[in-house]
Amino acid sequence: MKTRTGVYMVKEGFKGLWRNRIMGTVSVVSITCVLMILGIIFMIILNVNSLAETVKGQFDSIQVYLKDDLTESQIENVGSIIKGIDGIDYVDFLSKEQALENAKKKWGDKGYLLDGLEKNPLPNSYIIKLKDIAYADYVVSRIEGLQGLEEIKYYKDIVEKLLKITNFIRVTGIIIIGILILISMFIVGNTIKLTVIARRREINIMKYVGATNWFIRWPFLIEGVLLGLIGSVIALGVVGFSYQRIFDFITQKLYVMLSAYMIPAPVFIENTAVIFIVLGMGIGALGSIFSMRKFLKV
Repeated sequence: MKTRTGVYMVKEGFKGLWRNRIMGTVSVVSITCVLMILGIIFMIILNVNSLAETVKGQFDSIQVYLKDDLTESQIENVGSIIKGIDGIDYVDFLSKEQALENAKKKWGDKGYLLDGLEKNPLPNSYIIKLKDIAYADYVVSRIEGLQGLEEIKYYKDIVEKLLKITNFIRVTGIIIIGILILISMFIVGNTIKLTVIARRREINIMKYVGATNWFIRWPFLIEGVLLGLIGSVIALGVVGFSYQRIFDFITQKLYVMLSAYMIPAPVFIENTAVIFIVLGMGIGALGSIFSMRKFLKV
């Protein structure tokens, strides 16, 4: 494509925007609303995924409590057997003394109350870090037959329920986004259709003088892309600003611990910027293409 031809097509695309500015505004508002709703869904999905991964990282472990009457050699033997099981990343031994110290730290100012205990009630234990939560059942089944175990504690059910909720939110969000994208494509297509109808005589003349199909199509395609680009930039600004305010509010006013599970605003905006722009321009382009296929007989 020659530079002069490209410049002409871009100018015609902008002229199309101005000629149909009312319907163009409707298209921009439609795309903006779709992407804003997408941003809300995306915000929920990303943060739920972040929470799930954080919780998964905290709970993809198994703690094996040992009986008090085990000797040091028996404790070491249990540890060596556990380390040989597939699916385990690493194994740490937690003595009953260290467990009591950890409990004091968790109690904070009330930790001194544990100093009055005549006997340490906490058992020795092994903390097993899994390569993945999927190995939990297999590892537990191999451990259960060992001698000298008091209890086995792991959190597979909690993680699985959280992951099911995450998958449900993700699938529901994708369905809603798909429906909204189709609606936006329909509106953009109608906007382009009005341009095509208004310029039908001009298009016929261009065909008679030998203009190619794509020479005629490109200005309409550029018009659709511009509509999508404008809508995506507006939506990105609104969603990014809103997310920043929400994040700041939660961090400063509510729960600092909750904000630790949230994706920082700059990261969220960076991740959504490319998606918004590509998706917005894609909606505009596809709306133009489908509209021209049906109404532009070239």
